Amino acid sequence: MRVVVADDSVLLREGLVRVLEEAGHEVVGAYGDADALLAAAPALEPDLAVLDVRMPPTFRDEGVRAAIRLRRELPRTGILLLSQYVEVAYAQELLGAGSGGVGYLLKDRVASLDDLTDAVDRIAAGGTVLDPEVVAQLIGRRHDPLASLTPREREVLQLMAEGRSNAAIARTLFIGIGAVEKNVTAIFAKLGLEDSGTDHRRVLAVVAWLQR
Repeated sequence: MRVVVADDSVLLREGLVRVLEEAGHEVVGAYGDADALLAAAPALEPDLAVLDVRMPPTFRDEGVRAAIRLRRELPRTGILLLSQYVEVAYAQELLGAGSGGVGYLLKDRVASLDDLTDAVDRIAAGGTVLDPEVVAQLIGRRHDPLASLTPREREVLQLMAEGRSNAAIARTLFIGIGAVEKNVTAIFAKLGLEDSGTDHRRVLAVVAWLQR
């Protein structure tokens, strides 16, 4: 996979390049700010862009703005945003800008080759990847409808929001896939959402409900 990286920290940028290359991907560009990445991306036609949320000049939301623009100009390019802290509003904004092929992870998570590889693979497949801590904060913001969920349904909902398939949820929770499907049906019924049948749409549906 052809990947471009943007992060103002030289150490983190070089670390990302090394980890991505170890995973077998080709890093075709690495930049210190979002503008440089945006200028180079059309010619490079990357399969994935990995961006820090906060970059020069204001260190606020340059990465988010660049990601949304990339989704508009290069819709086939997957997006992975990295953040030092949980910033739920930025995760919601990225998810609201399009369908699948996007991810939002804390920087600590990408120190693991396995975690980064898993995220990149799911984004490349059109899925949506959310850091578990982001998911936990999203779910924690609303209480009333979620209060009707059983503990097992809450576990399934959190894994759904992380972008896990029914089979992956079954493996994680050590239950049968039929039990997962029953929980998914109950969750959508209680939250008034329709099961779209695809991973990234399920995540978007959860996030859309949380934004009501």
